[in-house]
Amino acid sequence: MDGHTHQHTARQQVAGMKRLSIVLAIAVSVLVVEICGVVFTSSLALLADVGHMLSDTAGLVMALIAVRLARRPSTSQHTWGWLRAEIISAMLQALMLIGIGVYTLLEAIHRLIVPSSINGSGLLAVGIVGLVGNIAGLLVLRRHHEANLNMRAAFLEVMNDAASSLAVIVSAIVIQFTGWERADAVASLIIVALIVPRAAKILASTTRILFEATPQELDLDRVREHLLHLPHVLAVHDLHASTIATGLPVLSGHIVLPDECFNDGHAIDVLDAATECLSAHHGIELHHITIQLEPQRIAAIHAQQLHA
Repeated sequence: MDGHTHQHTARQQVAGMKRLSIVLAIAVSVLVVEICGVVFTSSLALLADVGHMLSDTAGLVMALIAVRLARRPSTSQHTWGWLRAEIISAMLQALMLIGIGVYTLLEAIHRLIVPSSINGSGLLAVGIVGLVGNIAGLLVLRRHHEANLNMRAAFLEVMNDAASSLAVIVSAIVIQFTGWERADAVASLIIVALIVPRAAKILASTTRILFEATPQELDLDRVREHLLHLPHVLAVHDLHASTIATGLPVLSGHIVLPDECFNDGHAIDVLDAATECLSAHHGIELHHITIQLEPQRIAAIHAQQLHA
């Protein structure tokens, strides 16, 4: 990274750590209240919310660890530092949310068939406490939640818990005024519907990065076409692109040039044009581009070896 980018990223990481620490303290407080509420009310919706709060707490701890690891400088053993910790943390948070969602779905179906006795007034009180705590967490994270996938996952977990608390409140009101205890199971199903699709989206994004898929915002065929249209370029091969961490795409490739380009100075011009094209048109920072220029005769030898 250049100096400006590194300083900006470092400031984001410090701000993210402070905000995550505050939200973690709020989450633990709400979690204690909700665990007491589950014992008192026997509510599945509240139990689902407790599961989400447990996931949040674990997720926020992982997010904090990931931010600390991402701040470590690169070394000869870890040339990208620990930037991937952010991606792994986001993936684990998403997996936890999906697991809790599946359990809640199965239990909600069971309670729709065999409803349980619910303490509506106690459920309402705990739901309000949870909603207030989650709104406070959202306000703390709102300015930094798009910084990276790790922060996005943490924000998503708190947002989902706010929605869960709201569903708990609504079900408590319904039970209180109508006595329809299946409202608790219905609220649980709504919570699952809110959580699982968003968690699956984060899981898909992190999986793509860990499997080093081409960044979604990058059209590699278009990149190849642009490079092939540069003067003197005969071929482009071994073109690879992946993402190290959120907002950090890297690209490498081989460009084949006529042999004479390496004698008349055109090779440097082609390299400048290629890196400028990749930076200006495809959004890849210059220091994350690796281009190898090959004389035509060397490329021909490699082609013969591949087909031998």
